[in-house]
Amino acid sequence: MHKEQHVSGSETIRDIVIGMSDGLTVPFALAAGLSGAISSSGIVVTAGIAEIVAGSIAMGLGGFLAGRTEVDHYHSELKREYDEVERVPDQEKAEVKEVFAEFGLSAHLQDQIADELSKDKKKWVEFMMRYELGLEEPHANRATKGAVTIGLSYIVGGIIPLSPYVFINQSETALFYSCAVTLISLFVFGFFKSKMTGQPALSGAFKVVIIGALAAGAAFIMAKLINGK
Repeated sequence: MHKEQHVSGSETIRDIVIGMSDGLTVPFALAAGLSGAISSSGIVVTAGIAEIVAGSIAMGLGGFLAGRTEVDHYHSELKREYDEVERVPDQEKAEVKEVFAEFGLSAHLQDQIADELSKDKKKWVEFMMRYELGLEEPHANRATKGAVTIGLSYIVGGIIPLSPYVFINQSETALFYSCAVTLISLFVFGFFKSKMTGQPALSGAFKVVIIGALAAGAAFIMAKLINGK
């Protein structure tokens, strides 16, 4: 038996990737920048936690609004399609034929399919939504689920670069450990993200690591320059 390998739960994976990538990178860069300006790890932890809380809320809210927009857009287009199959059924049938013409079906088969499909208005509209507009019906709780997933992923990602500062009082010393655990986490995250999305795993992992390292390095250097250290 031929078994096809496909990635399931793509929306949830996408939300985790969005939350984790920003959660690992932004607090890491913030902690690195503060480490270049102050010596107290306590201040870094306080600022980092405040950023994680604010960032997770902002990211979650952004995910919620994006999900709601997707749902509203779908239902708006659905209403328009129902209206069009009522007002201009011949034009909608012609659009069905155009879809199957692209698959190379004969004109006779196109006519048969369009006539058969038009007998069931619900199926007809669903077909037009999917193949004419390329829209899939979003889940009812998509916005809320996306917001929670992104927010929690951001928090989990943000805790990693901050954790060394909780145990080490000197910020620059803590930064070395933060760099180690965060870059390893970015590599592992990038590896599995690339693996699950069908991309080259190693190159994808190194890209994520480079982005995180550049962001943290730029923040640290800028803080040093501003403070004249």
